[in-house]
Amino acid sequence: MRGWILLAAVAFGPAHGQVPQAPAEAAPAPQRVEITGGRPSDADERRESTASKIVIGRDEIERFGDGTVGEVLKRLPGVTIQGPPGRGGAPRMRGLGGGYTQILLDGQRLPRGFSLDALSPDQIERIEVIRAPTAETGARAIGGTINIVLREGLRQRQHELRLAGGAENGRLQPSLNWSFDDRAGDLAYNVFASVFRTDRESQSLTTTVDTPLSGGEPLRVQQEASSGENANQGLRAGARLQWRLGDGESLTLQPFAIRSASTSQRHTTLAQTVGTDPPYAASATEGDGRFALERLNGQWRTLLADGTRLETTANASHWRSRNASRRDEFDAAGAPLRAVDDRSSVRERRASLSGKGTRPVGDAHGVAAGLEFEALRRAEDRTTLQDGIDLLPEFGETVQARSTRAALYLQDEWTAGSQWAFSAGLRWEGIETVGGRDADTDAEARHTSRVWSPLLHAVWKPDAARRDQWRLALTRSYRSPTLQNLIARPTLSPRFPVPGPNEPTSPDRAGNPALRPELATGLDLAFERYLDGGGVLSANVFVRHIRDLIRSETTLETVGWSDVPRWVSRPRNVGDATTRGVELEAKFRLSDVWPEAPPVDLRANASAFRSAVGGVPGPDNRLDKQPDATANLGADWRLRGWPLTVGGNVNWTPGYRTALSAAERVEVSAKRVFDAYALWRVNPSLQWRLSANNVAPRDGTSVREVDTGPWRTKATTLEPSAVGWQLRLELKL
Repeated sequence: MRGWILLAAVAFGPAHGQVPQAPAEAAPAPQRVEITGGRPSDADERRESTASKIVIGRDEIERFGDGTVGEVLKRLPGVTIQGPPGRGGAPRMRGLGGGYTQILLDGQRLPRGFSLDALSPDQIERIEVIRAPTAETGARAIGGTINIVLREGLRQRQHELRLAGGAENGRLQPSLNWSFDDRAGDLAYNVFASVFRTDRESQSLTTTVDTPLSGGEPLRVQQEASSGENANQGLRAGARLQWRLGDGESLTLQPFAIRSASTSQRHTTLAQTVGTDPPYAASATEGDGRFALERLNGQWRTLLADGTRLETTANASHWRSRNASRRDEFDAAGAPLRAVDDRSSVRERRASLSGKGTRPVGDAHGVAAGLEFEALRRAEDRTTLQDGIDLLPEFGETVQARSTRAALYLQDEWTAGSQWAFSAGLRWEGIETVGGRDADTDAEARHTSRVWSPLLHAVWKPDAARRDQWRLALTRSYRSPTLQNLIARPTLSPRFPVPGPNEPTSPDRAGNPALRPELATGLDLAFERYLDGGGVLSANVFVRHIRDLIRSETTLETVGWSDVPRWVSRPRNVGDATTRGVELEAKFRLSDVWPEAPPVDLRANASAFRSAVGGVPGPDNRLDKQPDATANLGADWRLRGWPLTVGGNVNWTPGYRTALSAAERVEVSAKRVFDAYALWRVNPSLQWRLSANNVAPRDGTSVREVDTGPWRTKATTLEPSAVGWQLRLELKL
């Protein structure tokens, strides 16, 4: 109780002993990944930014020794992670599903197919979370933007080595991370590399029941038990090379590469206690995959005599993946029934060029203007054979797609005295995608979208001598369909005998060339109080009204790849939707509010979300994968007189149910993850870090229901999780 009283006193009481805040600069830089030797602290950068931004630095990134970026992001306010505990996953701001959160790497959008979990947290300098879009960072951010900044330029010469050994269910997860910073004349450079191997097992039990909607006994009861193993190993390497070419002029090159290889095995048994015999009794699947990415980012900057700063950025990336799997199915006696071979190869090339000019205008304005151009080429070769017969001959083995994007923006940073600051921007963005087939004309499909996005951010400091401030953002953002959503070529469900029925809870998946982009109008309002010692208390409310919502719906279709109707999940524009929520955050040292307290750093955040999709009957007609809430509570304690720091964090997301349509619903169980660590500093150059991820693991449950005419199909899947341990030796050489 005393702790809650102290927290309330800090949040709502007067701020004593605060240093008066200096007036803002006349022309602060627009929101961008700025890399300079004198970059302000994370707390100062967050406070002085006109747009609402959370900055997470090296100390917080490496605190728990996480193996994936997703595990780091899950502790941030309003961020949820899909997937099993301890395994990482795609980050989602404000609980919104895939595509609503814009993910950037050094200010550039990630190549499609590239997962953040392919990065090592040790290679990341900082993480920026921008809650509302800006003209410069881009408007494809209905939920918000997460910018991952890799290792920055030289601040001090250092040579670091981190050797880690992890374990999960007795399987080892070793990794080695190395980085080196130095200078040679006008060249400052940083190089880093890591090698890793993961070896994990997974299990699931899915129970499928068909029940008449009119009531009565089940028509079918079926259980599918599956266990698998997956091993992945690879190499990540990169560098940052910065040359000082003269007064105010510099050239920076950032090469980055990833290589990985994976193998998998999975065994499944299918038992049916009610109904006719199942399509098979057992199956065995083996898979093999390769992934490679090369990326080069170049940036040239110069400062003119009149104060104008020019910046040109060029980026080129090439990624490719190859996957092969074979699934053999057997009857109850062990005799072979069928074999399905699936082989795919994807290649994507992307190049972008952007230019920006920033210039102070008078004593209060800083104007930035820029243009961007991006070209993308994608080729996918895929064959699906059943007993040597091509299941999709009409689509061919190769699907080509290309996309071009152009953008123009203008942004003005205006400081109006010591109490007001504004950022007003206008951005135009056009995207043209060509590829796949049009469902009506059978010709190559072409998709074009053009969006104007006016954006306004404002900061008000009621008392310039204190650290309290209010934020307001009025924005327009959008979500464009992905190439995968536009291309009509299907992905067949795992239980695909031809001819024969597939499951409404495990359908084929196909694209839709007729998709339109989603448009969102947004409002954000926030209050922030910055405390002595770097602490912060904040409350943020938001609302987004979305038009032309894209959602995948499962329907029974007569399709070209089967002689009988099949269940197909296909994205469609289903109407409008509204989402709103509140995000609370508190971060401070306990001794700052209670002098007798031990040196404990406290972190807490909680978010609540609500949404409604028009055209889908309630209840639970929420946006897909958006929970009602998420929360984190963590603490770090450096023991006095000991070179030991211990800490922990509890992440909680309640279970929720979503009505995807009048006939389709999904339900997800609550997720609670407890992480802990202990850090022992032997000396300034050597320390040991012991981490435990997902302590006291809980099984996860998901349920999918589809009403299919006279009966309801309900599939319930149970997935166990496990504790992940890691012991890491950290050396400064």
